[in-house]
Amino acid sequence: MMQRPDSPLSIPLARRTILQGSTFLPLAPVMAGEALATTAPSGKSLARPGDFAPMARVYLDSGTMHPVPLPAKASVDAYLQSRAEMREWSSHDVEVRIKSAFARLINAAPEDLAFVQSTTAGEQSIVDALDLPAAGGSVVTDTLHFFGSFWLYDQLAKQGVDVRWLRPRDGRIDPAAYEKAIGPDTRLVSLSLVSTYNGFEHDLKRVCEIAHAHGALVYADIIHAAGTVPIDVKASGVDFAASASYKWLMGDFGLGFLYVRPDRLARLKRKRFGYYQLDGFTPHVYPFDPPGDTIADMTPRADAEGMFAGGTHSHAVMAQLDWSLARLLELGVENIMAHRQPMLRRLHEALPAKGYEVVTPQDCRSPLFTCAFLDAHKRLSEPLSRAGVAVTLSRNRFRICPSWFNSMDDIERLIDALPTA
Repeated sequence: MMQRPDSPLSIPLARRTILQGSTFLPLAPVMAGEALATTAPSGKSLARPGDFAPMARVYLDSGTMHPVPLPAKASVDAYLQSRAEMREWSSHDVEVRIKSAFARLINAAPEDLAFVQSTTAGEQSIVDALDLPAAGGSVVTDTLHFFGSFWLYDQLAKQGVDVRWLRPRDGRIDPAAYEKAIGPDTRLVSLSLVSTYNGFEHDLKRVCEIAHAHGALVYADIIHAAGTVPIDVKASGVDFAASASYKWLMGDFGLGFLYVRPDRLARLKRKRFGYYQLDGFTPHVYPFDPPGDTIADMTPRADAEGMFAGGTHSHAVMAQLDWSLARLLELGVENIMAHRQPMLRRLHEALPAKGYEVVTPQDCRSPLFTCAFLDAHKRLSEPLSRAGVAVTLSRNRFRICPSWFNSMDDIERLIDALPTA
């Protein structure tokens, strides 16, 4: 299945080609002596010695994929060693811990979460469970949503769904635009809480209020929000949300989370069936089985996994997230956000002065900062590579994504490396 790209070039959309389309370079060295649990002096990194491997280059592309912290790698190594030696490894205990940790991150209950392969898989699961396109009605979305979802809704439109696209003004979508587009026939509102394009953050609570007033449900892609900005799924009222783990959650490809508001489960249709959905299983076909009128008595779970679980999922990524999610909670999303705000302010100040067109609204608090720039990949690859700086380079834009291990020194090095537009 295609992994989520963040650099759409005019070449096949596969992860390997996307990485060829960005200056994907290793991460900057973590400075010694910066061992801080939650806060750091202005301009410093939040990383502690040993959090990340020492690398040769400044890495400002965590919105494409986040570097793997060394303690998370050690957790995976320990899991693989247990597999190599066929020692017991309690997947159940790890699953409980990481679901609890992610639930804390978004203010959900662990039982409201199901594992999914990716954000896209989560979104598709919701579309299927709402029985689209067969159920008819309209879908409202916007062009700041993940561009990989354009294909999904384009295909639904070709199968008869009334798909209504909203376009941004000044890099943002006003909730009033959703109010005009949502009608009594709207079944689903689909958006990215934080836009992969320019970092714009929706007023999710307001969008949910508008949608729910018309009987519509709301799905939020939170891959660029989870771990970067405060999320409260209960306060917002959002019905569904999904995120992979290889970006800001510091996990890896192949495992993510789908949140389902529990009082919405009864409105969903189970379209896929997997053993992991079951709470009870008593067969009547094997030697010594109890007699029964069916081949087996089977009872599905009453939670999100009971609706959406399929087969096995990656235990290696679970091991990785066992450290990474705990570290995110230790750092605190508010502290991470406060740490990067001076970096973003500096970019808003310096890049227009060098002639670049910033398309990220100034009040954005997410870690994505984007400039529109004709032939960006062609014109910036060489100077950034020469300076040892990595950002997301697309055909006609570039995106800067500082994380908690970055510092103002990294931002200044990028600014110096960028030629005048």
